[in-house]
Amino acid sequence: MDEVTTGAVDAVRIDHLTHRFGEHLAVDDVSFAVRPGECFGLLGPNGAGKTTTIRILITLLPPQAGDVTVFGTSVRRHPMEVRRFLGYVPQQLSVDGALTARENVEWFARLYDVPRRERRARVDEALRMVDLEDDAGRLASAYSGGMIRRLELAQALVNRPALLVLDEPTVGLDPVARDGVWARVERMREQYGMTVLLTTHYMEEADGLCDRVAVMHRGSLRVIGTPADLKDGVGPGATLEDVFRPHTGEDLDESTEGGLQSVRSTRRTVRRVG
Repeated sequence: MDEVTTGAVDAVRIDHLTHRFGEHLAVDDVSFAVRPGECFGLLGPNGAGKTTTIRILITLLPPQAGDVTVFGTSVRRHPMEVRRFLGYVPQQLSVDGALTARENVEWFARLYDVPRRERRARVDEALRMVDLEDDAGRLASAYSGGMIRRLELAQALVNRPALLVLDEPTVGLDPVARDGVWARVERMREQYGMTVLLTTHYMEEADGLCDRVAVMHRGSLRVIGTPADLKDGVGPGATLEDVFRPHTGEDLDESTEGGLQSVRSTRRTVRRVG
């Protein structure tokens, strides 16, 4: 499925992307665009190809066929330049429980090559954005699940990204913690004009947060549009899960609860089957 965006350069443009792992076709001729400032949701069951698509987008995997551009820059030809646009919260745990929150964010500031003279101010800014300033000196192992996600957001935001990529960021969280994470994402998006691309298994999250969503299944893009338009296409009173089900033949299971150990366990499971 192709979608053409006119006007300003797209924040993300994926053109006929195909990727195989041996005989397994993980991504099958996928094309779509994400507009600057948009919150875009990539939905689908485990194994749909979402995470492979994201890993190519963030330059962790090279594209085998097709191309991906981020603000007009090709991930195939200029991966290092693309990384300067990005903040990323992965499925797998990216927090070191043996470090304090501040030390975790400082480590990511070094990874993102934030200039030394700016590093302290940037770390303070990132912690402040996710309301962790008062807990910055605590070990991450003592954090709740919601605080861990907020810390991961701080890590992703320390380089002031133009594009924030969130791969199942609230899996394993209780509803209150999930709402807290998304409230902060929305606040930062409004304040800084970031583009957000996310995957989630929670349809109410996608419905409330996303300007547009796309549903993937078995490597291909099945439908794309605004949540309202997609629900209207199903019928009165329809939900996004009603949109999801006929395109995939599956329901979405939700996991809840947890601190650091629960998040680690849940994300390992997601990584094995995703």
